[in-house]
Amino acid sequence: MNQLDLRDRVAIVTGGARGIGYSVAERILRSGGRVSLWDRDRARLDEAAGQLSVHGQVGTAAVELTNDAQVQSALGTTLDRFGKVDILVNNAGITGGNAPTWELEPAVWRQVLEINLVAPFLLSRAIMPHMLKQGYGRIVNVASVAGKEGNPNASHYSASKAGLIALTKSLAKELATRNILVNCVTPAAAKTEMFAQMTPAHIEFMLSKIPMNRFVEPHEIAALICWLASEDCSFSTGGVFDISGGRATY
Repeated sequence: MNQLDLRDRVAIVTGGARGIGYSVAERILRSGGRVSLWDRDRARLDEAAGQLSVHGQVGTAAVELTNDAQVQSALGTTLDRFGKVDILVNNAGITGGNAPTWELEPAVWRQVLEINLVAPFLLSRAIMPHMLKQGYGRIVNVASVAGKEGNPNASHYSASKAGLIALTKSLAKELATRNILVNCVTPAAAKTEMFAQMTPAHIEFMLSKIPMNRFVEPHEIAALICWLASEDCSFSTGGVFDISGGRATY
């Protein structure tokens, strides 16, 4: 593992109790940073924090990320503990299951958009005054190759991730001269608990599209995210960084 320098940096990682978020938090801690894990599952948060605390300082916030009042409260708690926030990793997301567009329930469609797109907006909106005041920040959004290509039987998920890519680019342009960089990553599927929300046929479809013929590992995604969250990333903003095993064509 290459050593990144995240000493004295404080990061919020949403969906940090498991999967990609957990791997990101671990990499940040091993690189000298401090982490606040945000998730709606209190039991899993406590378990993750207990495991990760051997690597450094870990805080937690049980929060419904689509609720602006809860987001603001959790941010206040995080600032009270750590004094600042330098890094925001918008990782939390759901797939919403698989079905042709015309068979998807509107409530399911809205839920996927709320968690995958509205929540990152609320987090970015809440944290921006603090990053602007300190004159430094890194935001990394976890999008998906589905947001670039559009997966069949996953139009809600694909649309939410396409929207997250556009949000990344817009926010990056607004902040380009303020030393706050905003980028996103577009992974192929990683074999995490999210697979439980997908049909076997959809999982097989995703694997068939990856030239490397395997799923990406969470620690591989974490390595890219953490570089984007570091000071070494100094002239990339509004970027869409592919980590799809060769699937992406642009």
